[in-house]
Amino acid sequence: MLDTLDAAAVRRWCASGLAALQRHQGEIDELNVYPVPDGDTGTNLVLTLTSAQQALAMDLETLPDDGHTPHGHALRLMARGALLGARGNSGVILSQILRGFADALAAAPAVRGRQLATALADATTAAYAAVAHPVEGTLLSVVAAAAHAAERADSDDLRAVARAAAGEAARALARTPEQLPALARAGVVDAGGRGLCLLLDALVEVITGESPRQPAPAPPAARVPATAVRETGSPAYAYEVQYLLDATDEAVTRLRGELDALGDSLVIVGDAGTWNVHVHVNDVGAAVEAGVVAGRPHRITVTRFADQTAPAPSTPAAPADGRAAVVVATGAGIAELFGAEGATVVPANPSTGELLDAIRATRAARVVVLPNDPNTQSVASAAAREAHGLGVKVSVVPTRSPVQALAALAVRDPKRRFEDDVIAMAEAAGACRYAEVCHASKEALTVAGPCRPGDVLALVEGEVHLIGADLLDTCTAVVDRMLGGGGELVTLLCGADAPAGLADRVREHVERSWPFVEVQAYEGGQPHYPLLVGVE
Repeated sequence: MLDTLDAAAVRRWCASGLAALQRHQGEIDELNVYPVPDGDTGTNLVLTLTSAQQALAMDLETLPDDGHTPHGHALRLMARGALLGARGNSGVILSQILRGFADALAAAPAVRGRQLATALADATTAAYAAVAHPVEGTLLSVVAAAAHAAERADSDDLRAVARAAAGEAARALARTPEQLPALARAGVVDAGGRGLCLLLDALVEVITGESPRQPAPAPPAARVPATAVRETGSPAYAYEVQYLLDATDEAVTRLRGELDALGDSLVIVGDAGTWNVHVHVNDVGAAVEAGVVAGRPHRITVTRFADQTAPAPSTPAAPADGRAAVVVATGAGIAELFGAEGATVVPANPSTGELLDAIRATRAARVVVLPNDPNTQSVASAAAREAHGLGVKVSVVPTRSPVQALAALAVRDPKRRFEDDVIAMAEAAGACRYAEVCHASKEALTVAGPCRPGDVLALVEGEVHLIGADLLDTCTAVVDRMLGGGGELVTLLCGADAPAGLADRVREHVERSWPFVEVQAYEGGQPHYPLLVGVE
C-alpha cells in the first residue's frame, strides 16, 4: 500500500490502466456502436494510453531543470504522450484530463489524499474548459463526480480518497442513461465514462494493492443500440466561424460571454495566450469583431450551412508558395484521389502525433487539414495547436466526408491569400451535401424508423434518412432525395464491398432522371460503406 504517489506508481498506474482498457476494449467499442460497425471509443482510448506509456518508457531517468518532482515529471510525460497519441474525441478529452492532473501535481512535494483531490478537480476543469455548454451523461459527468467525491472525503489518506473517487465515478457512470436520452434509448452507459472508471479503478489497485470493491458497471446484456446523436447545434444559426486568437485569459473570459450571446456550439480551447475559437452564428462580422476586441484573431474560417443538414503518410513536395494540404483518408482509391490533388494523405483514425508528423513533413509554412470525419475533428484541432507552437500556420476545415474534401481541394488557388483560400475551401466543403449508404450491423431505432441487421441504410449528413432492402434501390433513392433540393454535380465513391457495376447503374439512373446533372464516379475502396455520395 502507498501513502503517496511516486514516479514508480505513476508508471504502474499507466501500465495497469492500459491493460484494463485492452481487456475491455471490445466492450467499450460496443457501447457507442451505430447501426454500422464503426464504434471505436475503446480502441481510441487504448491507442491514446499506449502513446502515454510509450512516452514514459522513452524517458525513464531524465528530470528536467524546471522544479518538477520525479512524480510530476512522470505525469507530464504521460499527459504529453496521451496528447500526441490522442485519437477521437474520447482520446482528446482523456489527454486533457491527464494534463490537468499533471499540472496540479507537477510541483507538489508529495501526493497524498488532498493533493489527489486537487488534481481531480483540475482535471475536471481542463475537461470542461473547452466546451461552452457541456453535455451531462458523458465522460465529463463521470470525472466531475470523481472529483467531488475526492473533495468530500477531506482526508490526507491517499487510499481513502482514491477509493472514494473511483466508487463515485462508478455510480456516476450508472446514472449516465438518466442524463442522456440517447444512452437510455440504447440501454447503455457512456463509453468514455466507462473507460475513465477503468483508469480510476487501476489507480486504486496501484495505491492499495487491492482490486476496487465497486468496479465500473458493465453495460446491460440486453439492449437496443441507437444511432448516435450528432451535436451540430441549432439550425437557427447559418454560419460556423473559427479562428485562432492571441489574447489574455481575461479577454477570453469576456469573449466567451459575447459569443455565447451571439450563437451556439461555442468552443474555446488553448493555453499560453493562443486560443482556438469556434462558434455557430448568424452575424459573422460580430463574431470576428468580438475577437478583434479581445486580441488578435488570425486564420479566420467561415463555413456556410445553407446546404447542410446537419500506411505511412504519402508526402508530396511542398508547393512553391509554402502551402500544403493534409487529408485523412480511408480506402486506397480515395487516398489516390487526394494524392493526385497534391495532398499529403494520412490513414483513417490518426493520432494527434501522426497528424502533426504529416504537417511537419510537408515542410510548408501554411497547411490546411481536412479531417473527413467528425470524430477526427478534435484530433486535427489538437495537432493544429501543436503545430502553431512550432511556427506552422494550420487551419482545419471541418470536412465530415471525403466528398467534401474533394470539393474543397478543387477550389484551392495559390494566388489567393492563405486565409482567403481557406475560407473558399470551407465554403466549397459546406456547399457539398454528403450521404453514406451501408448495411445495418445492429437492430436499432433510427429517425427513419426501426432497422434490423442486414437492412440497407442511407445516411444524409450523418442521420438515417432511408431504410431499404435492396442496395441499388436505396442508392438511387437517396440520390433522388438529395437532388430534389438542387444540385449540378454528383460524386460517387464506391466502397471495397460494393457490387460490380453499382456506380454505373446509379449513373445511368441519374442520366435518365436528372439529365442536366453531371456525374463523376470513382473507386474509393472505403470499408463499411458501399457508396459515398456528394452533391454540389
